[in-house]
This record gives sequence, structure tokens and C-alpha cells, in this order.
Amino acid sequence: MNLPKKVTIVEVGPRDGFQNEKQFIPTEKKIEIVNALARAGLKNIEVSSVVHPKAVPQLVDAEEVMSKIDRLPGVSYRLLAPNMKGVQRALALRPDEINLMMSVTESHNRSNANRSIEESLKEFETMVPMILEKGIAVSGGMACGFGCPFEGKVAVAQIERVADRYVAMGIKGVGLADTVGFASPKQVYDTVAHLLDQYPDVQWLLHLHNHRDLALANILAAMQAGITQFDAAIGGLGGCPYAPKAAGNVATEDLVNMLAEMGIETGVDLDALLEVGEMVRRVIPHPPGSALLKAGKPWVLAKAPDCQTKIG
Repeated sequence: MNLPKKVTIVEVGPRDGFQNEKQFIPTEKKIEIVNALARAGLKNIEVSSVVHPKAVPQLVDAEEVMSKIDRLPGVSYRLLAPNMKGVQRALALRPDEINLMMSVTESHNRSNANRSIEESLKEFETMVPMILEKGIAVSGGMACGFGCPFEGKVAVAQIERVADRYVAMGIKGVGLADTVGFASPKQVYDTVAHLLDQYPDVQWLLHLHNHRDLALANILAAMQAGITQFDAAIGGLGGCPYAPKAAGNVATEDLVNMLAEMGIETGVDLDALLEVGEMVRRVIPHPPGSALLKAGKPWVLAKAPDCQTKIG
């Protein structure tokens, strides 16, 4: 199998994981979880999103969370910003990176950002120089890259339309999202292999939701095609509030466990990560979408019985 020796995981639980939670998570708990994720070895964390509080009420405390977390050396703390007002708020908080987000389909971009694709791109062309001038890294996200809840299948040309503009703006890191879990392993392999060939200077990242339990399989296909950067969310939380039936992200602990079993380095302490998962479990009113939090680590063996013993 053509697999990398090392994979970079970007933890998006504090942003994408929490944004779909209806019950407000206390600000001090968000801060505690972000700090614990960094101590577990995650070097890239998306802390929050600077959006209008009416759009995403859960993230109304973005400024307070960002200003009160422990900024550990060697950890990149990222904020998501969908528009100019968001970027202006984000710049004041001095993140290490600002992630711009839009959709590659007109319908979802209207639903999520309340503007056309062209309107988003023109605004980004103004925003990117502002960010870079402050010495802050900028990345560009693409929602609905593998399928749209309103338009169905997405042609690669729709991805390339946005990617071409991102590259022209000077954006070097691009995240492609399976926002509602439409992707299959072959589709992922074919799509990202094409994009890696067409845009060799772009650092591609995949953001895969697990709506149909294919996220880990899709990550395996993406690694075989050459992708080594993935978003994941602690507890498998998340979902877009503006996409019908959107489900959670791939669980960070499930991804770290799979990669560890395959001998692929992540730099993340799985035991510490599971402790963070338990912290998350205590602040949400429903079971997390994490297989590892349910089943536990593999190879934690039970004592063998002396005779036939019914278990469970």
C-alpha cells in the first residue's frame, strides 16, 4: 500500500464540532478542552469561528475563548472567517492562521454564506492581502466538494473554479470538504489524485464528515492518492447548521487509532486524547460519534476464563 509515514491532523472540534450543538457549552469548558487538545499533542487547532452570533449562537464567545486559551509554543491556533467582518474580528485576536470558507456550489454558498460564489471570491481577494500583511497564514476552504445537499453530484470543474482563484490570491493551503458525507473511496482517490496533479504547489487538506460511516475509508483512499493532512473533531462531533442532515466529522481519536495501528505517525498521545473525549462527553447531552469512546482502545485484553463464560 502506498501510505505516508506521517500525517498531520487539524483538530476542528472546538469550532466545527461544537457549532452544531444546540445546548450552549460553557466558555470555560471550551477553553479547557482546547488546552487539553494541545497538551495531547495536536499541533493545529481550529479554536472557533468569527461569525455573526445569530448565525452560529454556539460560537458567540469566540473572542473570549481565543483570548484566554494557553498559546503553547509550536501549536498553530486557527480561526475560521467567512467574510470581511469576520476577518476584521479575527485579525484583532492574532491567530496563527485564518481559514476562509465558502462552498463550491451556488445553492450551498447561498444557504451558508448568503452570497454567490463570485461574491465570496471577490471579497476574499480583498481579505487575503489584509491577512498576509499582518504575518498571519491564510488557507481557503471548499465546502460540498464531493456532493451538495441541494445540487447533488459536484463536478471537478466546480472545485477547479475556486482553486484557480485561491491560487491567484496567493493561498497555498486549500481544504476540500465532504460536508454532508457523500464521498466514496474511489471518488476521493480519483478527485484528489487529479487535484494533486493539477495543483502541485498547493497543500491539500481533506475535511471529511462521517454521515454514512465512510470517513475513515475515504481517508485511507486519500492517503493512497498522496494526501497527508486531514481535519478531524474530538468525539466525532460537528455538522454544518446550513446543510440538511449534516452529521459529525471523523472522530479524531478514531483517526489517530487507525493511523497508529498502521504505523503512521501523528504525534498525538491517544490516551490523553481519550481523556479529552471524556471531557467532551460530559458537556454534551448526547452520545459522541466516536467508536473508540464506545469500544475503548484495541489490545486492552481481558483475563481468559477457565471455562465457557457468557460475557455481556
